[in-house]
Amino acid sequence: MEALGCQADELFFGGSAGGGKSAFLCGTAVDDHDKSIIFRREYPQIKGLEDEVRGLIGTRDGYNAQDKLWRLPNGNVLEFGSVPHETDVEKYQGRAHSLKGFDEITHFSEAQYRFLIGWTRSINPKQRCRVIATGNPPTTPEGYWVVKYWAPWLDPTHPKPAKAGELRWFTTINGEDVECDGPAPVEVNGRMVQPRSRTFIPARLEDNPDLMATGYASVLEAMPEELRIRMRDGRFDAAVKDNSFQVIPTEWIRAAQARWTPQPPKGVGMSVLSHDVALGGGDANAYARRYGHWYDEVIAEKLKGFVDPIDLAARDLTLMRDGCPVVIDMGGGYGSGVYSHLKNNVQSLTLYGHNGSNESKKRARDGKLKFTNKRAEVWWLFREALEPNLGEPVALPPDQELLADLSAPTWQLGKNGIQIEEKTKIKARLGRSPDKGDCVVNAWAYGESSVSARIRTHTNPTGRPVVNLGHSNMKRRRA
Repeated sequence: MEALGCQADELFFGGSAGGGKSAFLCGTAVDDHDKSIIFRREYPQIKGLEDEVRGLIGTRDGYNAQDKLWRLPNGNVLEFGSVPHETDVEKYQGRAHSLKGFDEITHFSEAQYRFLIGWTRSINPKQRCRVIATGNPPTTPEGYWVVKYWAPWLDPTHPKPAKAGELRWFTTINGEDVECDGPAPVEVNGRMVQPRSRTFIPARLEDNPDLMATGYASVLEAMPEELRIRMRDGRFDAAVKDNSFQVIPTEWIRAAQARWTPQPPKGVGMSVLSHDVALGGGDANAYARRYGHWYDEVIAEKLKGFVDPIDLAARDLTLMRDGCPVVIDMGGGYGSGVYSHLKNNVQSLTLYGHNGSNESKKRARDGKLKFTNKRAEVWWLFREALEPNLGEPVALPPDQELLADLSAPTWQLGKNGIQIEEKTKIKARLGRSPDKGDCVVNAWAYGESSVSARIRTHTNPTGRPVVNLGHSNMKRRRA
């Protein structure tokens, strides 16, 4: 009833199994929306939703199984959709529905969710429009984005936690969600934007007396612990069971995040600035700023359209401090323009170009295992830095997206040594590029040693190199 009466634009009704989540989603679509669609990630999973609706209305009359379209007895229309691949969302582009529903939201990528809700609308002024997501806590790193998206309710480290059902308002600025003070319009890049409200309401098995009476609780109690604490207890803070060949164990990353403080250690300057370059296409320019063992919050900026490498080079110079080195990720050739502008126009700058496909001449800590390429080298070195007892006291910001990025890659032992999973496969699972993870890993591998990091002194009081990018370019950037 709390979920039914909730006024949020985007509601996440989630938690333990058996809490009536799917029944609520289907019932809301049947009764309250003239035109709705409910998504499952995989096509076969829709069968459960079909059975749910049939149980609610008592018949399959009006249902076209081929089109997955149900013309309901009350005149409403319900559609089922699936998006097993990232590009499948394009099939639903421009399709308006007053209800966009997502069953088992952690199975979807964040990019899919954001794309599909873009057409939540109705031409009927009396019809309420809303988004409802249901689901259990994530069981893979790919689902961590849900904890970040509804962070005030689900992330225990959030500075302003929200109560269940409490409305919070958000808008997007330069590709990042920003919480607003309330529903009043805010100015974003010169125009007024209406924030959208979100909330989370927990679903509990105890809220479903019919299912409790069947003894279903004992079924959940008998599950392996890593599933029981999710399916029975509905805990979103539970650690995900790692892949056997995960490069960096999740608990090592969490331990590094637990060491983080809002300010860097005193007397330690910026050791390196790492930039994972994107020139458009929806990926973000990600910047990792390392101060010895301590990392500042990772900056991720999504810019619309084509991005001029000169502007990105200028952005690097505004972020670097203490005359620190800059490392540019050259993978895919995206960073070459930024690298060349910095190299040719900035005096006294220590600059590194990281190309993951280059040959590695280093070995793992045991001195035996080689690396297939430079990418495998830098990821494995960061793994060794985070290893308990044998590593170093790395402190990472408590960022759920960064946690997902760092815990996503797997490895195998190939004929040429340790090989890291291809980035394209990781991107397909996450639904986005692991930009934050890449720039953090690169920041550890380059620049001044994290152990001996210190503040450097320069005659330039800003700690930045002298820049000469050309009068016309500087004028254009100021404009």
